[in-house]
Formats: sequence, C-alpha cells, structure tokens
Amino acid sequence: MPDYVYLIENRLSLAQQSALKHVRDAARDAGMTVFLAGGAVRDLSTGFPVRDLDFSVQGNALKLKKALEKAGGKLWGEHEPTRTLFFWFPGSVRIEISSTRREDYPKLGKPVYHWATIVEDLRRRDFTANAMAISLNEGSYGLLLDPMNGIADIEARHLRLVSNYGFLEDPSRMIRATRLAARTGWEMEERTKVRYENAKAEDGIDSLSPYLKGYELEEIGHEEDALKILRALEAEGWIKHLFPAWTSAKADLAGLENLHRILIQLLMQGVNPDPSAAQMQLLTAKLPPKDLSALKKMFPCQGFVEQWDQLDEDAKEFAKVLTGREAHTPSATWKLVTSYQPEPVLWLAYSSKSAPVQAKFKNFFTVWPEARQNVPVALMQEMRITPELPDYAKLLQEMFYQLIDGKLQTPEEMRAFLEPWSPPAPPPPVTFRRTRGRRSETKRMDEDEDENEMPDAGSLEGDEDLDHDEADEDESEDKEIIPPMPPARIATKAVKKAAPEAPSAAEKSAAKPAPEAGNKAKHPVPPAKPEKAAGKAPEKPAAKKPEPKPAPAKSAKAPVKSAAKTVAKPAAKKPAHKPVPAKKAAKPVHAHTHAQKAAKPAHKPAKSAAAAKKKKH
Repeated sequence: MPDYVYLIENRLSLAQQSALKHVRDAARDAGMTVFLAGGAVRDLSTGFPVRDLDFSVQGNALKLKKALEKAGGKLWGEHEPTRTLFFWFPGSVRIEISSTRREDYPKLGKPVYHWATIVEDLRRRDFTANAMAISLNEGSYGLLLDPMNGIADIEARHLRLVSNYGFLEDPSRMIRATRLAARTGWEMEERTKVRYENAKAEDGIDSLSPYLKGYELEEIGHEEDALKILRALEAEGWIKHLFPAWTSAKADLAGLENLHRILIQLLMQGVNPDPSAAQMQLLTAKLPPKDLSALKKMFPCQGFVEQWDQLDEDAKEFAKVLTGREAHTPSATWKLVTSYQPEPVLWLAYSSKSAPVQAKFKNFFTVWPEARQNVPVALMQEMRITPELPDYAKLLQEMFYQLIDGKLQTPEEMRAFLEPWSPPAPPPPVTFRRTRGRRSETKRMDEDEDENEMPDAGSLEGDEDLDHDEADEDESEDKEIIPPMPPARIATKAVKKAAPEAPSAAEKSAAKPAPEAGNKAKHPVPPAKPEKAAGKAPEKPAAKKPEPKPAPAKSAKAPVKSAAKTVAKPAAKKPAHKPVPAKKAAKPVHAHTHAQKAAKPAHKPAKSAAAAKKKKH
C-alpha cells in the first residue's frame, strides 16, 4: 500500500499543498475533523494528475466559508442542501468541501440527507474507487480509510457500484460511469455493467435533479480532454438528457487541438494553467448565444462562469504588460510569463494575433530554453559547485537569466560570475599514525618471552632421550583447544625465574648419552621402556600412588627435578607469572628447558630413572 503522506507531499503541487493546509487549519480551528476524499484519493492512488481537491468534514462545512475567504480563497459557489462549498485558491486550485452525510431515497432521484460520520459518508458514494478517504487530522495524518476495498478495484481497473441500487437511486452515477470510463480506460465490473444497462433501459435518467444536471455539465469542462468526454456522453445518449443543444458539432476542433499544443509547451516551462475556461470557450464556440447563456446558468459554480467570461479581458491586460517596459529584456519577459496568472497567459498565447506578442511566445517556447544547454557544468564542478549546495537551484536560475540576456559569453565571464558561489577548498587531509591494538601488543610480548626461553645447544642435546610417544603426545596436545594452564605449568613459569644458573660443562657431559659405533651414533635408538627392562608391571597413574623418590644424583637432571618440585608447591597457590593463553602454554616439547621437563606430570618418573641407569652403564 502506498505511503499517502509521501504522495501528498510529492504528487500535489505547491499551490495544492498550500490550499490543503488552509483547509486543515480552518477545520481544526472550527473543531471539525477533515478528510481528503473522493477523486483526489483515487488519482493519488492511480498516478493520474490531481485536477481538484475534494474534502469531507464531520460538521457543517458552510461554517468554514469566512475562514477560507480570509485565507485567500475565492468562493465560486455553494449548495446548502448538501452543505457544499466550491472555492478557487491561488495557483489554479479548485476545491470542493462538503459535510459527511448519509442519503436515503424514499423516491428515486430525491435524496434525504442525514449528517453522519466519515465511514457512512464513504458507504453512500457511487463507486468503490471513489469511496476512500485520507485523514488530515493530528494523530492520524495520512491514514487511509477504505471500507469498500476500493484499492482492489483500482488495481483491477474496475468501476464497481457501492450500492446495488446505485444507478436507480442517483441516475447521475450513470453519467459519471461513462465519464470515468472514457477518461481512465477502465471497464465496469460485470454486475455493475448489468445494473447499468437495466437502469438505462428504465429511463431513470429522467428523474435527475437540475442541480446534478448542471454539476455534470460543468464537469465536462474540467476534464483534461473535454472533447473526448463530450463525444462519449453523446454516444451514450446522455447529452440529450443533460442539454440537447450542446453537441460535439458545436465545438471548434482545430482550436482545441492548438490549445492543447500550447498547454503542453507551457507545462514544459513550468507554467501550470487550468484549461477549463479556455476549453469551454472552444467547446461552445458555435453554440447560439441564447443556448450558451442558458448553459452557463445551469452551472452550480458561477465563479467559474465569471472566469470564463473574463478570458478576453484578462488576456488583453496581460498583452499590455508583456509588450511594455516590464518585459524589455528576455529575463524580465521570462519572469513575467512564469509569475503571472497562468489562465490569461494560456489564452493570450492561443488567441493573440500581435506579431510582438507571438515573437515573445516563440522565444519563450523554443529559443530561450536552449540556453540551458550552455550552463558550464564542468567549470562548476571544478569550482566545487555541486547540486548538494543549498542554493544550487537558485544559482542555475540566475545563470540562465544571464545566458538569455547575452551577458555570459566567455569562460572568463562565467568564472567571474561563479566565483561568489564557489565554496572554499577543503583543508588537506590529516594523516594520523595508527597505533597497534591491545591484542597485537599482547601477542608481541608473548613472542618475545618465547624467544628468551629458547634453550641452548647443550639442553637440546639433553632432550634426545625423550621417546617418540612422548613427542607425539605433546604434538596432539598442541593442536587441542585446552582450558587455562594447569598449576604445574604455572609453577614451571615460576621455576624459570627462580631456577639457578645454567648447568656446567661437567653436568652437560654427564647428561650426554654415550655414542655408538657407525650409524648408531648418528641415529640413536630410543631406550627401551623401563617397565620391560626391569621386568616389572607398569605403574599406575601418579594421582593414585605417591610419587617415587628420585634416584641418587648421578646425572645432572636429578637436582634440577628436585628443585622444580620444591618451588612448584608454593607457586601453585599463588602464580608468580601472568597466565599465558592456552595455545602458548602448549608449545612443542623440544623448545622447553630442563626446568620445564622437571615440571612434567608425575606419571613418567620411572622413565627418567631408567634413562639415568642406562647412561651410567
């Protein structure tokens, strides 16, 4: 479903938005709730141009007359039985304001009105596409009311009756159905089409009231293509019941075609006239004066008739201004044409035979707009003048005026004109030195500690007595994701700081295994497991049995192991070093020192003792 607040702000012209605000303010001051209803909501939903605005207020709409006149609106007409006002606001905005009501038909074509809510007002309307409203009240602004599911029929491009007896109760709805079908190209829904044919066969149109006849005749002139609508009504036979003297044969066909061409040219240059009065002048060009006068009297909006009658006089006044001193330059002429009342501009451009007037209109339509192509876009970008600037649109307009007046001919003149609009250059970018993150600093500190802990050549030689099973076990531990470092490893870190100096050369030589002859010296065979050599059964884990006492100090490893045990007990309670992450604690075993081997779990002491005996032998 579309956002109707967005549609109101973007689909309506500035003049229409201003008129809508005046109606909202007047209704709020009078304590009434107001809704945008009928054809305006239908046109907003379908994308058709919004030609007029229909409002419904819950209350007496006639009480808003003075407030709207004070806001700048001109009263065109009113209908007291339905409490309806017709206004004309500056900017060619037509407005119809009526009270919400419910209608009963004790006799066909003669309604009885009851003032009701907005929902009941929507249920008494003609077609579902017209039975929608948008709230304009505080707290519900933009809310769509669609009790008859008109959106679905709009998507299906159908005209569906709200009431099954709609054509019999109000015969003007048959005329409206023909007019809407000719304008939009929609088709009547199947059942609606059957009811239309039945009501047409029963001659229900004869019960049409004079007010509704005049209303439908006036609506022909307000159509975008009035001649097309007139021919459609004539083909259906409705013109005979509305006003038999008026037919398409009484219209100036060539004049209507030329009028539409000029209208499109004005719209392209930003001038938005309402062509209703000019169209009515040409649609009735061949109508006898007596019939023309009778036709004008039938219209409910006599203000529209006055605008129609004053077309020639208003055009003559505009011609005097256009050829006077106020339009001595092309830019002054452009400003005059775009700011004057657009209806006289349209009629003068169509009807004037004066050569100076036609020359100015020719320049306005074809010559001067070409100057927009000479706007130096590349130079403006070079001078940092972009559409993001707040006064960009004003600058383009001022430059356009200078170009059509012939004042900007060279690049130097253009640069001088654009210089005041050019913003200052931005300051040079400042480069900040990025500091390393806290995580990267911690990682670097850990790497430094590992480098400081690398053992020397002697300690690496002393590690050769470890078997392959122990190395494989350590490698698998390195790949696992393990919890924080156990107390034994923490104690190892503490031993690193409290351990004595490196062992002497005698200790290193005692710890070095005896070489064997040949290839065996280069590739030492791992010692046999202590359990098999001694002929004893394998011991149980150290968690269940106390740790065996170390062998007599015949090698350099025994004092280091005992020292590690003595230091490890108090260090387990209060670590002397910051805990290292799990992956850092699980380094490969051949990168550790003798103190780290001394802090190994207690399930491998026998292996160390057997290795010491073998070295002794």
